[in-house]
Amino acid sequence: MPLQQAEPETMDGFVVPLSPLGAEGISVIIPVFNEARTLSQIITRVLARPEVGQVIVVDDGSTDATGQLLAERRFPDPRVTHLRHSSNEGKGSAIRTGLAHATCPWVLIQDADLEYDPADYPTLSAAIQGIQHPVAVYGSRFLSPRSLGPSKSPWVGLHRLGNRLLTGLSNLLLGERLTDEATCLKLIPLEILRRMELQEDGFGFCPEVTSKLSRLGIRIIEVPVSYSGRSKAEGKKIRLRHGIEAIQCLLRYRSWKPQQHGQVK
Repeated sequence: MPLQQAEPETMDGFVVPLSPLGAEGISVIIPVFNEARTLSQIITRVLARPEVGQVIVVDDGSTDATGQLLAERRFPDPRVTHLRHSSNEGKGSAIRTGLAHATCPWVLIQDADLEYDPADYPTLSAAIQGIQHPVAVYGSRFLSPRSLGPSKSPWVGLHRLGNRLLTGLSNLLLGERLTDEATCLKLIPLEILRRMELQEDGFGFCPEVTSKLSRLGIRIIEVPVSYSGRSKAEGKKIRLRHGIEAIQCLLRYRSWKPQQHGQVK
């Protein structure tokens, strides 16, 4: 018996900004856990992008030198906000903390490990220019050969295969046609994210957001981005159990309905 796809909610009353970026730009949320080696580089690269109006770095209870780097305020740019969890709560929790402090109309998630390059921000932002209805933009690692980056180990290849399988299941359950559901680079209107009533504390953030975008009837646009995947030895944190948790999230949220209706606050 074929899977039944639930009818999406509508976005009645939502008005997408007529000038999607404008002077305010993008709030970039960087959840960080033990990334002292690359933290300075990624913040510098993000701040170099003219699209960026705000950078929110959330230290998720790091036990390396991450907290020290941020406490020393080595990034005097007024666009930078530094927040800290006293213990490790997970990527999704760190993103929710960042969202509470976001001020720009659009939010972009950026990992701190240099796998994704802020030089791709213009490609993401170009996709929303002139759009007069709610959309989200995903930076896909699989839309062009340059998105794949070098394969540093068999483990990296297995990680890519897992991403493709997870994306396929997501498409089957949600009726989407994505190539990279689990991409970190997600550009989404702040109002939509705040309507989602996000719950997942860990890596389940990605399938939760994708499921809820689909349920809200939000069109997801994909654009190609570059990607340089890390191996487990280099600090990659995703494990098999996270893939299982992602599947559980997709099943959990495929019939989700928002509690609040009408105008998005």
